[in-house]
Amino acid sequence: MGFFDKIFTGLSKTRNNLEDLEELFQDYAPDSEDFYDELEELLVLSDVGAATAERVVYLMRKKTWEDRYRRGDEARKGLIQVLSKLLDAGDTALKLDSKPSVILMVGVNGVGKTTTIGKLASQLKAQGKNVLLVAGDTFRAAAAEQLGIWAQRAGTEIVRHEEGSDPASVVYDGICAAKARGTDVIIIDTAGRLHNKQNLMNELSKIRRIIDRELPEADVETLMVLDATTGQNGLIQAKQFLETSGLTGIVLTKLDGTAKGGIVFAIANELKLPVKYVGVGEGIDDLIPFEAETFVTALFKQ
Repeated sequence: MGFFDKIFTGLSKTRNNLEDLEELFQDYAPDSEDFYDELEELLVLSDVGAATAERVVYLMRKKTWEDRYRRGDEARKGLIQVLSKLLDAGDTALKLDSKPSVILMVGVNGVGKTTTIGKLASQLKAQGKNVLLVAGDTFRAAAAEQLGIWAQRAGTEIVRHEEGSDPASVVYDGICAAKARGTDVIIIDTAGRLHNKQNLMNELSKIRRIIDRELPEADVETLMVLDATTGQNGLIQAKQFLETSGLTGIVLTKLDGTAKGGIVFAIANELKLPVKYVGVGEGIDDLIPFEAETFVTALFKQ
């Protein structure tokens, strides 16, 4: 299955939720108030979020006036352009030019973080990069074991300590090992939950200080793994991590299992963060680099 086909199939539930949009383009003139009222409501129902839906409607009004839309097919093309531009929130490619480079993975438990790390490690290995996994989640039972299974599948090495160990010390040992082995990319797993949010954020800050101290010249990507099925709740989580972790991008998982794919637009509009990967299935090749135009085209393709 090709790149577009995977995105198209993965977005089937979200696309079904937007079917009324196609009727909207047929039923109303794009310069009528009914058109904009209905458009805003449909966007909110697709989990674009109230603030982002309001912005899309504003941009559509502006574009309709500037381009003199009179027909629904014109408005349809205009909306695709508006949404594609909205998703332009930064570079979607990973910056991994230094040796070693670091990918710090954050996110709450249950979002598919470990699976995402395994898929990403496998893809980087296929590109010829030497990858080292670091099991920095020492609080969740069996987290290191699960990461070890993915390390075996991907053919990468792993650094881990006993359960309950200090995560920062695991990260330090992992960085030392990477330097000694000539590793290209270090991928660090982190805890998704401690006994309160402040402790979690403090732990992440401590890990980041060690990375900055030991690898001051390294490229560091801090990616938050977000479960698409959580919709607006996921957006709240992302805002919390953004405040403390210096996020550089989002990995949106389980996109194939939700009708709430509109969360992508809320992330770009409200957080000004690029979505760098989307997960559209369980297979190791189902973690796909994000492309805004492809995403929006697949969302509207009949």
